[in-house]
Amino acid sequence: MAQTVTQSQQEMSVQEAETVILSCTYDTSESNYYLFWYKQPPSRQMILIIRQEAYKQQNATENRFSVNFQKAAKSFSLKISDSQLGDAAMYFCAFMKHTMR
Repeated sequence: MAQTVTQSQQEMSVQEAETVILSCTYDTSESNYYLFWYKQPPSRQMILIIRQEAYKQQNATENRFSVNFQKAAKSFSLKISDSQLGDAAMYFCAFMKHTMR
């Protein structure tokens, strides 16, 4: 089965210091996988912000970035606390199947 990832927000404007939540849902029949949030500032390469492993119960956190991972609901939202001017970018949610070697 193919995996699908869907982001609901197309564009949003926020003020500095606000908290921002970006939503992502996915569909998969896999049990072992990783979810990622990337950002791509204007005219720059994509930057990995945060990674969540499906088998971990604890939500990933990285500085001002955190996720709300709900495996049963297949939901993976990104929370940006205390937003800053440098956060202006395109944000992408991604899925990767975990393969054992």
